[in-house]
Amino acid sequence: MNPAPNLILIGPMGAGKTCIGRRLAERFTLDFVDVDQVIVDAAGTSIPTIFEHSGETGFRTHEREALASVLEGRGQLVSTGGGAVLDPDNRALIARRGFVVYLRVGVAEQLERLARDKGRPLLQRPDREQVLHDLAAHRDPLYRELADLTLDTDPYTAADATAHLVVKLATQWQRQDLTE
Repeated sequence: MNPAPNLILIGPMGAGKTCIGRRLAERFTLDFVDVDQVIVDAAGTSIPTIFEHSGETGFRTHEREALASVLEGRGQLVSTGGGAVLDPDNRALIARRGFVVYLRVGVAEQLERLARDKGRPLLQRPDREQVLHDLAAHRDPLYRELADLTLDTDPYTAADATAHLVVKLATQWQRQDLTE
């Protein structure tokens, strides 16, 4: 058993971090926190607007601050943005403050799941497939290094992925007492 105060989902866009995360949070009676939503709420504007005005570097600053704030808490299921693992300080904080679940998804499945999505700044280009391959090549080793548990979500619906994770988490994760 690996005790941790929070469950933290990492992985690329389209892996199901938000959808599966909400279901897992309910199942384990955890507070669901989407770091991207925390960023939007704090900035008072959308992620595409942050990218437009501050670039990816500015967005990553918002992300680092939001993640640090969120992970001060306990009893949460935290859904991170796909690029949160790029920052070494974020990786250290994630590893220290949670049991980390890597939701993996292949590029072909990402393309299908994100086909109509217009809100992801990194995908607002004609070469979406190449962008996803490049992101995977760079980020997958970071996700793998950080993960306590990995689930390939390609073959599953959100409900099925959640069911598989509930079984795996029951044997691998121990929720730390909230008073510790």
